[in-house]
Amino acid sequence: MTALAFIVFCVTVLIAGRGLASGAMGEVIRVRFGGDAERTRVVVDLDRNSRGQVIQPGADGRVVVALSGVAAPRGMSGNGLGLVRGYRVAGSGGASRVELDLAVSAEIERRFLLPPGDGVNHYRYVIDLKATGRAPTASRNAPRAAPRPAQRPLIYIDAGHGGRDPGAQGAHARESEVTLAAALVLKQELERSGRYRVRLTRDSDVYVGLNRRPAIARQAGADLFISLHADAIADPATRGASVYTLSEQGAGRAVREITRDENWHRSLNLPGRDASVDRILLDMTQRATQNRSAVLARSLLGEIEQADHPLLRRSHRDAGLAVLLSPDVPAVLLEMGYITNPEDERLLTDPRARRRLMRAVAAGIDGYFAAPTGALQMASTGDGAGRP
Repeated sequence: MTALAFIVFCVTVLIAGRGLASGAMGEVIRVRFGGDAERTRVVVDLDRNSRGQVIQPGADGRVVVALSGVAAPRGMSGNGLGLVRGYRVAGSGGASRVELDLAVSAEIERRFLLPPGDGVNHYRYVIDLKATGRAPTASRNAPRAAPRPAQRPLIYIDAGHGGRDPGAQGAHARESEVTLAAALVLKQELERSGRYRVRLTRDSDVYVGLNRRPAIARQAGADLFISLHADAIADPATRGASVYTLSEQGAGRAVREITRDENWHRSLNLPGRDASVDRILLDMTQRATQNRSAVLARSLLGEIEQADHPLLRRSHRDAGLAVLLSPDVPAVLLEMGYITNPEDERLLTDPRARRRLMRAVAAGIDGYFAAPTGALQMASTGDGAGRP
């Protein structure tokens, strides 16, 4: 190659490089949210690759992340969801600043970039936030929301069986009678504390369908669902209480049940704009609900044991029972004892013993709501390899 040709080649490459550089600036397409007040996922859609840098991690009431090589459209801002009160995207040199005003104190749990794929033709920068349990610290620049009185948790008590379904039969009592009597006492004990709002799925001898029971609680926005039952078995010597929570197989069934409705994302307050994001958020919600149900089960069993009420040797069990299938309402089924055992039946039908047991259940519910925030948080969802 001659010297002149080499010079021409270098100039051509330089001009082409400048042209590429001038057109390399990408843009933020939009910002999306999913999750709840425990964990919130922020998805920033981009039309090119980018690197993120945390500017503010959330300690001052704001999370700020700079994204290199992408421009911010003018006036990109709006309301958030869950842990995020509002957001804005601002330009900053050759980068954009994604600014998140927090509704409560939170921190970045993880962040990662997903390339185009699986039917998505753009990049996605994902920021996962989790509540810290600390008192919120408002950002100096964040809008201040008017204070609202905290609403008491809503507890739904389900008296098992009823009406044309009497349940198990003991020597002197039917299960449907025992569960209704217990539910009425538990309602009194919980309301006596003044800490809760309490409702029943039935307050008389009527039949309520199995699938209808948790649906009633979900539609009311319940914070907790407890179904009361009395067990039965052929061996009359078997006795003791136990608590059921949802099994892994049951969790899969719960997801299948709720996604049969084409508008399922609305019932869970999910964005509904990206099916893959909604499915990930549904799985996260289901996992969180299972974890919280397990915390409730442990609290109940601890209080029942302290009240000297007999327990089965393996007292915490799991199953795919219909009343446990809500993906977003922590739920347990309490088998108060075996109605086919004479001693257990005596305890279940004795008013004083019944109230003693229900006071223990109420104390277990108190313990659940008093648990540290960390004990109620969602399980880890891995390293971010999902598809927002």
